[in-house]
Amino acid sequence: MTHEIVCAGFGGQGVMLIGQLIAYAGMFDEKAVSWVPSYGPEMRGGTANCAVVVSDEPVGSPVVSEPDGLIAMNKPSLEKFLPAVKPGGVVVYNSSLITIDQTRDDLRILSAPANDLATELGNSKVANLVALGLFLQATKAVTVDGIEKALSKVLPPRRHKLIPLNLEALKKGMSLCQE
Repeated sequence: MTHEIVCAGFGGQGVMLIGQLIAYAGMFDEKAVSWVPSYGPEMRGGTANCAVVVSDEPVGSPVVSEPDGLIAMNKPSLEKFLPAVKPGGVVVYNSSLITIDQTRDDLRILSAPANDLATELGNSKVANLVALGLFLQATKAVTVDGIEKALSKVLPPRRHKLIPLNLEALKKGMSLCQE
C-alpha cells in the first residue's frame, strides 16, 4: 500500500511539521518514506506545502503530482491542490478557515474545525494535529504509535512538554471521523 500525501497551508500553520510527523511515523512503522518541502517566498504567512510518500515498497520518486491524500489548512491550498487529488482520495480541510465552494463526488472530503478545536484545547498551534488526526483515522496511512514516537524526534527538546497536548489534539481530530 502506498500513500501519496500533500500537506499545505500558510507558513506558520505547521504543515511541514505534520509532513515530517507522517514521514517519521512511517519509518517507525517500518515503511519506505519520502518528504519534500516547498516554501513560498515568505516563511510565516507565505504558502508552504510538502509532499509525503509512505509505502510498503521502495519509493521510486518523492514527487507527488497526483496525491491520494490532501490536508489543506487554508483556502488557497485547497483550491490549488484539490483538482490534482486522485479519484477515491481523502481530503481533510480546516473548516475553521475554509468554506468549500466546489466539491468532487469522487473524493472523501472531511471537514475539521481545526483552529476552533485547538483553541478549545488551549493552544491554537495544535490545529495541524487536529487535522492530522482526522486524516490518519480516515486513511490509516501511519499508526498513532508511530506519530507518538515521531513527536519526540521532530519536536525540539524544549517543546517536548507539549507532546501530551499534541497527542490530545491528534485524538480530538481522530474522534471527528465517522467511519
